Amino acid sequence: MTAPTIAPKVTAAEARAVAEAARETEWQAPSFVAELFDGRLRLDLVHPYPEPDPEEEARARPFLDKLAKFLRENVDGDAIDREGKVPPAVVQGLKDLGAFGIKIPVEYGGLGLSQLFYTRAIALVSSVCGSTTALLSAHQSIGVPQPLKLFGTPEQKRKYLPRLAKGAVSAFALTEPGVGSDPAAMETVATPTEDGDAFILNGEKLWCTNGTIAELLVVMARTPPKVVNGRERRQITAFVVETSWPGVEVAYRCDFMGIKGIENAVLRFTNVRVPRENIIWGEGRGLKLALITLNTGRLTLPASSVAAAKRCLEISRQWANQRVQWGAAIGKHDAIAQKIGAMAAITFALEGVAGVCSLLADKGGYDIRLEAAIAKLYNSERAWRIIDDTVQIRGGRGYETADSLRARGEVPWPVERIMRDFRINLIFEGSSEIMHLFIAREAVDRHLRVAGPLLDPRVPLGTKLGVFLKAALFYAGWYPTRYLGWGRWPRYAAFGPLAGHIRFVDRMARRLARTTFHAMLRHGARLEKRQAVLFRLVDVGADLFAMTVTCARAEMLRKQGQPEAVELADLFCRYARRRVRAIFRSVFRNEDVPTYGVARDVLDGKHVWMEKGMV
Repeated sequence: MTAPTIAPKVTAAEARAVAEAARETEWQAPSFVAELFDGRLRLDLVHPYPEPDPEEEARARPFLDKLAKFLRENVDGDAIDREGKVPPAVVQGLKDLGAFGIKIPVEYGGLGLSQLFYTRAIALVSSVCGSTTALLSAHQSIGVPQPLKLFGTPEQKRKYLPRLAKGAVSAFALTEPGVGSDPAAMETVATPTEDGDAFILNGEKLWCTNGTIAELLVVMARTPPKVVNGRERRQITAFVVETSWPGVEVAYRCDFMGIKGIENAVLRFTNVRVPRENIIWGEGRGLKLALITLNTGRLTLPASSVAAAKRCLEISRQWANQRVQWGAAIGKHDAIAQKIGAMAAITFALEGVAGVCSLLADKGGYDIRLEAAIAKLYNSERAWRIIDDTVQIRGGRGYETADSLRARGEVPWPVERIMRDFRINLIFEGSSEIMHLFIAREAVDRHLRVAGPLLDPRVPLGTKLGVFLKAALFYAGWYPTRYLGWGRWPRYAAFGPLAGHIRFVDRMARRLARTTFHAMLRHGARLEKRQAVLFRLVDVGADLFAMTVTCARAEMLRKQGQPEAVELADLFCRYARRRVRAIFRSVFRNEDVPTYGVARDVLDGKHVWMEKGMV
């Protein structure tokens, strides 16, 4: 029995063309991670570990203190989870604090704070309630304020930013029932009116966080295609849409495994008239706008991951000291101690990764698209493992709800809710798989620019010959330098006990660049389909990035009188070094091909017999 095949809405070439057109193709500012994938350790980009502006910190502190007090006294995460709603009084209280306009400039009524203090605020909220985090972050990270701040016209900013700062909730509408990470297949259409003054919007959007309560939306829609280099290319345009306009409908409120209070909707647009002046940045630039917005927008998730990891570390520490088994607190038993030690070291690293990305974004002059993607990928995946270990440490109580624990007279630590609420972080704003692919595409960018035409079957042979000669000259100089270099003692001696880890990063960065090049030689044009190989290379780069910023942060804290930070950084780097070595061993020696073969057999129905025996 063969499973039915669904015909794609667009060809692979069309999808690739749309995605490539939306990419930022130039690296006009330095990127630590881009340099790392090219085999260079640009330590100067992250060390000394950047520090916030003291004046802004003083300006942000009163708001953060008031926010923490409000959360402590007014937000009950268990009640929100139980009732499936963030209470109107909580929403209004957050509006009164200015929490809906944290990054909106002061001249438009916002607090005008930086990315760092925005993510610190979100971390505070995340430590209490994931649903409230979703409300605030969807509004400010991917909703209307950020794209308007970056790309809006003066008129658009004057019209909408004051409303948004006061608490007019916004949402982002991109995903569709049949379209996830492949925007080329988008079916929502905006058709110009005959007079050209407006567009008529028709379509349906899925999983719009805040969609049920939003006043303003960023809606992505297809506009008339353009001919580029003799080929028709689909255009995606971003519009500001007001939900009060005729034809905008909340078709359904979605319910999920966790974050039960999230106001997530299916939105339907039927002949909605959108004025031309509500286009953000220009026709056909919607997808690029979304990608640029997400460079900083997705930094909310690494900060939320840190908050979850810290809460789990706190719970595990307290429980492991209280719970006695076989005559000793369980934290003294090696099995539990190993988990808690790892949790502490990893939490320290996650905070370093999240912090450096926000600090670099605020500092300016850096291209953080790779840093932001790695922070989202790395922090969400490792925080998930910390949460899983916390459930295990708590045992049956980790699986029991906080309400049930409270009713029995026990401390209602919400580990079960934390696990349900957090799981989405590995999926939204770019799933782990999409983040791997995004990072991999940027990691091989230099090679594709130098030798890409050699891998393209559509390029004429004569052109390939010229490209081959240029590529040969480039790699004759590039390749030897990825072997040559000193990553041994006494280099980086200023890092003291952590110097060996920085030396390791130096050596492994060159090995990463060589291995990426070898993968291109080995797989050629097929490399883009060997995603497991690319994912391994991305994981190496992520670990090397995390090691570097963790050591830099530990060195900063040591100088500030916290020498215990060095111990945490050292342990984390020991774990990371073991992972990196194991990944390199498996890049070309693995079970990818037979695994893919079995997967094809499963999908083709050859192993349906294994599914028998169920009701």
